[in-house]
Amino acid sequence: MHLVRTGEGTGRKWLAVALGVAATASCSPEPPDVGTLDALYAEPAEDILILRLTDGQTLGQLLEGSVSYNQQASLLLALREHANPRRMPAGTEVTLRFRQEDQGLRGVDVAVSRDQTVRLTRIDGAWSSDLVRTPIYLDTIHTSGEVESSLWSAVVRNSALNRMHEGDANRLIDALDRVFQWQVDFSRQTRVGDTYRFAYEREIRPDGSMRSGRLLAAEFVNASTAYYAIWFDGNGDGDGSYYDLEGRSVRRAFLRRPLEYRRISSRFSGSRYHPILKTWRAHRGIDYAANRGTPIMATSDGVVVHRAAKGSFGNTVEIRHPNGFITRYAHLSRFRPGVNLGTRVHQTDIIGYVGMTGLAGGPHLHYEILSEGQQIDPLSVDLPAGDPVPSEARRQWLGDMTARVALLESIPGAGPIRTVVVDEEPDEPDGGGAGAQDDREGSQ
Repeated sequence: MHLVRTGEGTGRKWLAVALGVAATASCSPEPPDVGTLDALYAEPAEDILILRLTDGQTLGQLLEGSVSYNQQASLLLALREHANPRRMPAGTEVTLRFRQEDQGLRGVDVAVSRDQTVRLTRIDGAWSSDLVRTPIYLDTIHTSGEVESSLWSAVVRNSALNRMHEGDANRLIDALDRVFQWQVDFSRQTRVGDTYRFAYEREIRPDGSMRSGRLLAAEFVNASTAYYAIWFDGNGDGDGSYYDLEGRSVRRAFLRRPLEYRRISSRFSGSRYHPILKTWRAHRGIDYAANRGTPIMATSDGVVVHRAAKGSFGNTVEIRHPNGFITRYAHLSRFRPGVNLGTRVHQTDIIGYVGMTGLAGGPHLHYEILSEGQQIDPLSVDLPAGDPVPSEARRQWLGDMTARVALLESIPGAGPIRTVVVDEEPDEPDGGGAGAQDDREGSQ
């Protein structure tokens, strides 16, 4: 039993381990039953005390009474090889390990993150440190379900996932949303009776929490239409993508939205009453209501061509994309460090944070897409698709796809997936029109 304490104090709890030992013969094919020995109680090799930093408390203050001042200086010096003791957040777990025979301090473990612990060891009066990584193991979840009210509740309440931490279940739902966002808007288009099935590979810590995870294969049936997403990483470097059963990319060249889902406060319109100017004018973009500081994502790969204040738009980022598209992100509270004029960004990269600079009545993001110098409705435009599986990787894709479709078909109660011809090249994605940046501010 470990003693868990917070704040100051030096109390210790001795640990006792009950051992049951059974003696057997090793040579006889049928070992004789010699009975069971009485329980043997042995004192543990260490006395363990677990402390946690409180708000505003330093590591030195936490160690007072348990570690002498002279020992503290040496201990903190060793700790600095892997972590800054002045930046330990409240709640940091510190484990003190005392020798059983003389109660001398043998070592200190400082959990610097959920995945890393600095182990400090005292030998001959001197302290040394090692960085110990939390062990993980891989497993794969296979499950299916039906939507009764929302996809979120259908996944969270799935009995096959009842041992999953709630935060990890939310990450799984977010993964489904990210993969299928171009086909289905889960916040508006899911219906009662829609079904899903997926295979999800994850890295698990000893406490059951998930360090990372990835959908290997997924099916979502929305209004009787089946959508598929199969992970394929042809180079094996983790930089793969998702494709449908024909090898076409499920992603489009642009994200549907530049934020994790937020309420749309104003749509693309030829005439809208401006809440600050008190007049009717065109609104050539989409406004997303969001809290100040909410991260904003680049909706497509491209190069930053504007990063500065821009009149009534306030702090604005504009990105030029292939095929002549421009995206505009306005009213930012601040820009992300490192995102400068000429910076190349990738889809989903954070470029700034929601604010209300310029003519804005409250914190929100004003988002525009321009093509051939004209603003177009981001919610209705048919944007170009991503690249299909490369022709030179088709054979490898066929093998991976077949194996991952088999994972979906192995889920109890799930039916077979339709036969797909994948030997032929998929159609090339449609190209976009060429155009130049529109320097007009438009309206917001």
